Amino acid sequence: MAEAIKIGGGTRSAFKDKVMEILPEGGNLNACLTCGLCASGCPATGLADMDPRKFLRMAALGMDKEIAEHDWTWMCTMCMRCVRICPMEINIPQLVFNARQLTPREERPKGILGSCDMALNNDTCSAMGCSQEDFEFVCEDVIDEVKESQPMWEEKDLQAPIDKQGAEFFLNQNSREPMTEPEEMVPLWKILNIVGADWTYGSKGWAGENYCMFLSDDEAWDKVTRTSADKCTELGCKTFLNTE
Repeated sequence: MAEAIKIGGGTRSAFKDKVMEILPEGGNLNACLTCGLCASGCPATGLADMDPRKFLRMAALGMDKEIAEHDWTWMCTMCMRCVRICPMEINIPQLVFNARQLTPREERPKGILGSCDMALNNDTCSAMGCSQEDFEFVCEDVIDEVKESQPMWEEKDLQAPIDKQGAEFFLNQNSREPMTEPEEMVPLWKILNIVGADWTYGSKGWAGENYCMFLSDDEAWDKVTRTSADKCTELGCKTFLNTE
């Protein structure tokens, strides 16, 4: 006779308890209706034979070890679609975030880990390692090329300002673009110019990607986010415009 499978092992789920503590009023992890709405709109549904509903049931059953070892834990984008549609307001992305912390930092996916550490090594917070000098050079070079090839933008005085004091909008920028696809930055600059937006990049914290968040490194995530927020405040910008 086959041996029965033991689920949870009678142990308490540490990361499940953390999520229970921050659920909004009315949210109840144990009251999941298994309606499947979370899975229906999830871009990661079906990957590695997993979806948010399965993941949630495993968490509710205390299957910490199984969750920690499952690849899907690192496939979730934490896009929040599941939370928005869940009738019980269960914060599955926070559950995923906490589940990732079950893996020692040095054993987490190398791509995310490397990108986070790279961002921590410079004030730009670029996961690509783009320095402020390189960013300024690329922006100036691209602006010059556009004005030369498209004279109308010379007349309109197309700009990509950096550290403009008192600008209305503080923008961030995916650092992949100035490093590998600088021409991809131009359409946004043109739109901002046409609508007459008062905006600026910051010399610090302009990189929009935050791999430390996806790494579930609270301290590093806070540092990257705070670098951008502090520069925005220093410049006196009223609105932080997240292009990511």
